[in-house]
Amino acid sequence: MSRVHTVTLNPAIDQTVSLPHLAVGEVNRATAVRHDPGGKGINVASVLADWGVSVAAHGLLGRANAAPFEALFAQKSIADRMLRVAGETRTNVKILEEDGRTTDLNLPGFPADEGHLAALAEGLGSVAAGELVVISGSQPAGLPASATARLAARVQERGARVLCDVSGAPLAEVLAAPVLPDAIKPNRHELEGWVGRSLADRADLAAAAAALAARGIALVVVSLGTEGALFVSSDGAVVARPVQLSRGSTVGAGDAMVAGLASALVEGLPLRATAARATAFAAAKLQNPGPHLPGVDQVRALEARVERMAAADWIRAAGRTADQGERT
Repeated sequence: MSRVHTVTLNPAIDQTVSLPHLAVGEVNRATAVRHDPGGKGINVASVLADWGVSVAAHGLLGRANAAPFEALFAQKSIADRMLRVAGETRTNVKILEEDGRTTDLNLPGFPADEGHLAALAEGLGSVAAGELVVISGSQPAGLPASATARLAARVQERGARVLCDVSGAPLAEVLAAPVLPDAIKPNRHELEGWVGRSLADRADLAAAAAALAARGIALVVVSLGTEGALFVSSDGAVVARPVQLSRGSTVGAGDAMVAGLASALVEGLPLRATAARATAFAAAKLQNPGPHLPGVDQVRALEARVERMAAADWIRAAGRTADQGERT
């Protein structure tokens, strides 16, 4: 199995604070707190390593507090290709309530510049043809919106495949590039931001994803929260969701789905199997705090129970539900 490379331009230390209920404007007493080295690409690398995939982590990392990341890489045998920069990696505060609701407070981190971007591109020269590069997450201040698209172009020139999980202006730049990525995973809100309109209607959502696939993106995945996710490729369109959602922190669940997609792409799984794998990874991550999967057997059991249906049936089901509501 070839190595997967992850790229994290804006990593973070995730401080997850647990409490019964967040009372805004009042004193809140936490029941627990934990700190995890994170950032979307770091989370993807961590989950892939749990699955047994060989991973190299690229990106930017503040020298002042690099130790937690270095410990994670050593523990999980993740190749450390992160570029050290001056300053501290930012902290993201996640406030987790007992009902599973999470409030995020994402703090600013170190700035970056064209010199950092050039050094990252140079470091990605180690990527081999046919390998998969996952570029995900936000960008630090100082980098142009085109940074992700430029890094993607760099590895595509080497014959590598690219999976992007970015949003806003970086997503627009990626989708405007001469060579499109092999796979993308926006959520519904991020896709709405790109198309510039609501995609609350299931048919509209499926049409937007299909249009991207028709432009040449081999796999388009739109995550839908508790509704599951829509998977579109030249083989068709499938909606998948776990049979039962575990209670737990949703921090990193989307990144776990990206890791599941990456593992499926590396293994060459067909569309329906890819949908099951990615959905199982996201559901399995809920069982553990931090960016970690449970045992392989547990993930396989969840994978076998993922519910999948053709997107056309999913769209029709929404219509039937609406009709029933009008009659009652």
